[in-house]
Amino acid sequence: MTVRPYRHIERRKSRLIHVGKVPVGGDAPISVQTMTNTLTTDVKATVEQIQRIEQAGADIVRVSCPDQESALALRQITREIAIPVVADIHFHYKRAIEAAENGAACLRINPGNIGSADRVRDVVKAAKDHGCSIRIGVNAGSLEKDLLEKYGEPCPEAMVESALDHARILEDHDFLDFKISVKASDVFLAVAAYQGLAEACDYPLHIGITEAGGLRAGTVKSSIGLGMLLWSGIGDTIRVSLSADPVEEVQVAYEMLKSLNLRRRGVTVISCPSCARQQFNVIKTVEVLEQRLAHITTPMTVSVIGCVVNGPGEARETDIGFTGGGSNTHQVYIAGQPDHRLKDEDIVGHLVGLVEKKAAQIEAEKAEAARIEADKAGAAAEAAE
Repeated sequence: MTVRPYRHIERRKSRLIHVGKVPVGGDAPISVQTMTNTLTTDVKATVEQIQRIEQAGADIVRVSCPDQESALALRQITREIAIPVVADIHFHYKRAIEAAENGAACLRINPGNIGSADRVRDVVKAAKDHGCSIRIGVNAGSLEKDLLEKYGEPCPEAMVESALDHARILEDHDFLDFKISVKASDVFLAVAAYQGLAEACDYPLHIGITEAGGLRAGTVKSSIGLGMLLWSGIGDTIRVSLSADPVEEVQVAYEMLKSLNLRRRGVTVISCPSCARQQFNVIKTVEVLEQRLAHITTPMTVSVIGCVVNGPGEARETDIGFTGGGSNTHQVYIAGQPDHRLKDEDIVGHLVGLVEKKAAQIEAEKAEAARIEADKAGAAAEAAE
């Protein structure tokens, strides 16, 4: 039993695969990925974008390979980045082979769209030879003609059947290192398809609401659909599809995972919407504070509350708390306890300093714990000899 059972999420049991060095499925953390929107043939622009994506915390990046030049460009791109690349392939089997040969860690394909059995065999062989996993990517907007005729329209049953048909092709070639997605732009359709697929197989699932829209609308739409799936334990890797900078996709994905206690990275700011009771400008303070804390990767919580109505209570649950007080004299809390007051000073600068100090302390403690464990392991190994 957990201390707070109402917060517990029982993740669906799935088999484990790898995308390069990143484990997906099994007991691995839910990985975060996004997709470049540069021309893949523009190696410099693509590498620069991926490096920004890495800094935002992405575990995996997908790169479109619509032509041979793009597939061949992966060789240079993968040399200059740290995270594994998923090559996005549609229809042409040679692009998949070229991508595997040039550094891709995973191939996003639909085996049934590749062509003849010989072509599928060649793609699978390339994946095996170069250590690539595969993502079967089913999309409501591009379902096979026979399934549309059978079901009349894109529906959860058609999407699940499509996914399992593609999976069977890979299974017949003795290839099991794959994950599956069944994306739709309709939240109801996507959620129902993933629920059906989760019951039908134990392969890891890549979840997403495709073509969700712009930054605000797409974030809301994705949060509803993906939140439902994650809360029910479905999802091994996640991509938030926004008509926005890929860095925004990564940030939104982490906020979703943090909200459900599934994964934490960086500072979580808990703040009030502000009202006439506020004793400082909450909205502006939080806006600047989040920008100033973007470099912190250590998981921490900071509460910023405008008055004493909810401030002390929120502070009790956070690493660092700040509550507005009268006469421009505010209360700062450390580890849930009142620590000191702040008067006529730079609120943001003060809080950033406290967070940076706390983050450094946490990282030092982690490093020391890791050193102690390494020493124990070394001693045990020597004793065994």
